[in-house]
Amino acid sequence: MANIHSTARPRTNAARICTIVGFVFAVLALLLNPLVFGVIGLVLGIVGAVLGDKPLGWYAAAANVAAILLSLLIVNALVN
Repeated sequence: MANIHSTARPRTNAARICTIVGFVFAVLALLLNPLVFGVIGLVLGIVGAVLGDKPLGWYAAAANVAAILLSLLIVNALVN
């Protein structure tokens, strides 16, 4: 039982930092520039998930996609 290898990577501090910064960039993408901050936050969320912060990393990536879309919809509604 002790010799079973797990395919999941253990969570590191770098993974948690990438995930938290990914959420911060999601807020910045919603408020400031959706394309720049949203893409950077999306990459950080994916990196956080790959490094081992599985659920929160993917949530950060999804939050960035939602922030990009919502911000673009709001800008489009204000312009038109």
